[in-house]
Amino acid sequence: MRRFRRRKGFVAAVIAGALVLVCASGVTAYFGYRISLDENIERIDDPFAEIDPSTRPSAPPVEGSTAPVNILMLGSDSRISAGDPNAWEAGAQRTDAILLVHLSADRQSAAVISIPRDSWVPIPGYGEAKVNAAFSYGGPSLMIHTVENLTGVRIDHFAVTDFESFTTLTDTLGGVEITVPDDAGGSVEQTMTGAEALDFTRERYALANGDFGRVQRQQAWMRAIATKVHDDRTDLLKMSRFLDAVTGSVAVDEGFTFDEMQGLLISAREISTGDITFMTAPYAGTGRSADGQSTVVLDRDAFDPLMQAVAKDEVPAYLAANPDAMDLLPAVVQ
Repeated sequence: MRRFRRRKGFVAAVIAGALVLVCASGVTAYFGYRISLDENIERIDDPFAEIDPSTRPSAPPVEGSTAPVNILMLGSDSRISAGDPNAWEAGAQRTDAILLVHLSADRQSAAVISIPRDSWVPIPGYGEAKVNAAFSYGGPSLMIHTVENLTGVRIDHFAVTDFESFTTLTDTLGGVEITVPDDAGGSVEQTMTGAEALDFTRERYALANGDFGRVQRQQAWMRAIATKVHDDRTDLLKMSRFLDAVTGSVAVDEGFTFDEMQGLLISAREISTGDITFMTAPYAGTGRSADGQSTVVLDRDAFDPLMQAVAKDEVPAYLAANPDAMDLLPAVVQ
């Protein structure tokens, strides 16, 4: 069993793959609280150490003073499964959400790409399986190795949380606004408590697009939290409570140091929630594995070019050139 330990460090509002890192610029005043916040953060012993360096994608060349940053974020509907890394056991847990968060080198944009949990992919050392099985088979290291092998994108940092913790985060903000359809065929902005938002994201059987719709609902919740943090960033008491909740609900790799997080936050202070693109990795539909499992079939003709754009830090240009090829998060979620 991999050991997880606490170590001094600070997550500057990591929500769903460091979303708040790139949009909650007002929290810089809270660095004075870092000692107490250090004690909340769970640190994961270096998950990259077990990966053969020769098998990893190359880091992109750096031009100027900053480099792009890629964070693999795992989320779960169960605190035991992912929100409490100390509870990880080989073969026991799979994750419900797999997010690749990309922060551009120029710090002008960010992308959050959801990889469907049932995507049928090669898992190093185990053959083909659902992508979320990698965490079950080998914890953070194998999950990182699997995603790097699948995407060709070098992962810089790893984070794991659970959606039940998002209920606390939501409630510390006084609820969040999510736009949903109304009975008249239009839309309405609905304020949701943490419990209501959790119920909203857990629904999938009543959705026309099933699990894909659930992914979009998860993204909508993340977007709503990020928006509320950005809007309320000058409310010192609310942000203090929020940071306490954040640091108590996430685990990150030990290499994600306070200095790096502070540097990311400062360098990305101009990014707003409108500069973050949420999308689902391109897929061609669903299928069945040889042993009868229901799977998601990735559309490699669209998936591979998108991941190449991430690896080359060219996401905005790629999206502009392929506006209809991506499954972007709409303003109104079903």
